[in-house]
Amino acid sequence: MIEITGVNKSFGDQKALDHIVATIQEGSIFGLIGTNGAGKSTLLRVMSGVLKADAGMVLVDGEDVYENPSAKSKIFFLPDTAYYFQNATAKTMAEYYKVIYPDFDMARFREMTAGFGLEFNRKLATFSKGMKRQVSILLGICSGTKYLFCDESFDGLDPVVRQAVKSIFASEIMNREFTPIIASHNLRELEDICDHVGLLHKGGILLSRDLEDMKYHIHKVQCVFKNVEDEEEILGKLEVLRQEKRGSVLNIIARGTKQEIMMEIQEKKPLLAEILPLTLEEIFISETEVAGYDIKNFIS
Repeated sequence: MIEITGVNKSFGDQKALDHIVATIQEGSIFGLIGTNGAGKSTLLRVMSGVLKADAGMVLVDGEDVYENPSAKSKIFFLPDTAYYFQNATAKTMAEYYKVIYPDFDMARFREMTAGFGLEFNRKLATFSKGMKRQVSILLGICSGTKYLFCDESFDGLDPVVRQAVKSIFASEIMNREFTPIIASHNLRELEDICDHVGLLHKGGILLSRDLEDMKYHIHKVQCVFKNVEDEEEILGKLEVLRQEKRGSVLNIIARGTKQEIMMEIQEKKPLLAEILPLTLEEIFISETEVAGYDIKNFIS
């Protein structure tokens, strides 16, 4: 488990992190969402012990991570721009990480690079951006660390590769102690891969929610009522987060279970009432508007 308690970090007059408090449970895929400049990269660097917090602390399995080799040995950090030695190949980078991480699985890395169509002895400088990211992710997986920090590491990966990585992550979680933390500015990149999502805004955690719990307790309904009075009464009874009306069709995003929401609506015998699928972006827009923020201004 990773515990972040009251973490602040500034660079001169610029406050990058403002009293961050969060807990990342083991065995889940945690998504950290935020625009460029929201503090995601800084937070990951503080969490990995690369940067020292000005205040507060980060505990990795109960140990302060900063200047602590024991805690750091459990973490593999993938920065937003993959760094490789000059003239390095996948093979030479694997040999390097084998020195740092004794549990690095060289045989598996060779097998996985072949499976992804990545040449083991080809210079990485000749790889595309997406191929370099794939190599980075495979290096992180094969390092055998308990925690894998990915900073925009999924940006640019095609859907097939993203699905493959998602499957690998799920397998790792099932078969060993493994917890990936994936930072991204794009909600759509993480919607189908993360179990839990935290929203970072202006250096602070605005929201942190379990996705399944969110999807169970918030729903989008399209409905048409016989008269305005029934419509207004339903809007008063439900815990409405967002509403939009086009012609006679009312779209509502409301908090509550599907059964609770539909029971209230069906009492008015609507002409139409159906549950529509909700995207992660719609959920966060609704939640943040309730919190007093307009997410459309700072999330892509």
